[in-house]
Amino acid sequence: MTLVEKLERLSNAFGVAGFEDEVREVILDMVSPYVDSWEVDPLGNLICSRGEGETVMLDAHMDEVGFMVRWIEEDGFLRLSPLGGWDARILLGHRITVRTRGGEKRLGVIGAAPPHILKEEERKRVVPLEDLFVDVGARSRAEAEELGIHLGDPATIHYPFQEIREGYVTGKAFDDRAGCLVAIEALRLLSQEELPYRLVVNFAVCEEGGLRGAKAAAYRIAPNLALALEGTIGADFPGVPQAKQPVRLGQGPAITLADRSIIVSPRLVRFLEETAEAEGIPYQYKLPAYGGTDAGAIHTERGGILAGVISVPCRYIHSPVSTLLLSDLEATLRLTVAFLRRAGDLL
Repeated sequence: MTLVEKLERLSNAFGVAGFEDEVREVILDMVSPYVDSWEVDPLGNLICSRGEGETVMLDAHMDEVGFMVRWIEEDGFLRLSPLGGWDARILLGHRITVRTRGGEKRLGVIGAAPPHILKEEERKRVVPLEDLFVDVGARSRAEAEELGIHLGDPATIHYPFQEIREGYVTGKAFDDRAGCLVAIEALRLLSQEELPYRLVVNFAVCEEGGLRGAKAAAYRIAPNLALALEGTIGADFPGVPQAKQPVRLGQGPAITLADRSIIVSPRLVRFLEETAEAEGIPYQYKLPAYGGTDAGAIHTERGGILAGVISVPCRYIHSPVSTLLLSDLEATLRLTVAFLRRAGDLL
């Protein structure tokens, strides 16, 4: 299976924050040949281990932004609450998938009034999520329930993964299925090498719900060193000044200096820089201080853990049409593997 095919499988999997089961099954299928052991903790984190000794932790989160059904109207329309950060400007008129308790996936549409019946000021208004409704074809609450839909069911906007052109792809949940793929492939590429430490890879739940999975996993794993792998904010497009573009596509993995959840130790930043330069890997910096990652939760556990972040640049994250360049994904993988081969020097 090619890198693109693996990313497609991960992207298309349903995995809203708190409901990561399908993604976890896909990842376990991919990664199980390359680890000595694995476990699923009480929160749902998938923790994979190989080797012995002091512990280096990789982390990538499985979950994606989504919604939860918060109400079913008498006429069968659904109301939603957010799971993770959504921009209300992009929601109107999108196709949505609701996963029922029985695991069935029901299609719906986030309804939008046509401009013909709107007042001029209404056409300019951003409709808040609490005012939106989902049409699943039900004509009553009873019909919606007959479809298996209940309060608390998860949902997300879903368009299939596609290759726009060779080397440039689009799909949902690249934040952070791109990071998950880097972790999976790093385990595969290092599977025949003996590392001078214990490597533990955590595929985390609920990053979009407040870094919760990584916090619990870091306490459980108790690493000496940790690296979070992310898909991050590519904003190199018209209307955004370069000084406000957190990262740019085509310039390789982004090394985080600081974000809203962590100020990365200069020692670790220098180590990542030196590793990239020694291996001839292009890299860039994620401009501070946008966003937050699992490293923010990891680095304050167990009395403090040396932790950093490298990310795959992705445009249009937290939308159903994230995009990335495979060259950036591949360079992020190269840097991750090189880091793991040298990580013993930091222990």
